[in-house]
Amino acid sequence: MDGAAMNEQVFSPDAAHERDFRDALGRFATGVTVVTTHSDKGPLGITANSFAALSLDPPLVMWAPGRFSRRFKAFEAAGHFAIHVLAEDQLWLARHFATDGLDFALDGVTTGLGEVPLLPGCLARFECRRHAVHPGGDHAIVVGAVQRLQTRAGAGLSFFSGHYGRIDAG
Repeated sequence: MDGAAMNEQVFSPDAAHERDFRDALGRFATGVTVVTTHSDKGPLGITANSFAALSLDPPLVMWAPGRFSRRFKAFEAAGHFAIHVLAEDQLWLARHFATDGLDFALDGVTTGLGEVPLLPGCLARFECRRHAVHPGGDHAIVVGAVQRLQTRAGAGLSFFSGHYGRIDAG
């Protein structure tokens, strides 16, 4: 038996193993995004790593805001939003919107479809119209119909096991 097999942990995702379950989910590397919308308080942003492609035809993407977030209701109700895939040098932007969703005093911010704030310099930006919102436990699954997008080359910002890193296309 190899060393890796000896360190395996098998458990049910119950209350006694809540941290273990969270750690297991962290074993899946993700990209890092900032999702923005226009709310009744003005421009609003949130850092999220729960982004995924859903459909090519029609062009749909999805993300999942947590119900525990103070920003949840605004994103659940948003008719338009933009998902910004962050570049490796935009860790500061991820940290910025993880703590303050209303501070858009940043250079280069413009306005897109539905008055949604658009952040500059991202690897990809998907401007979306809300297609559907589905329950997802302590999150909601927000599906966006992509209306317009922008891309550029570069290495991406990743999140794995509680740490940020770099994803390079090689």
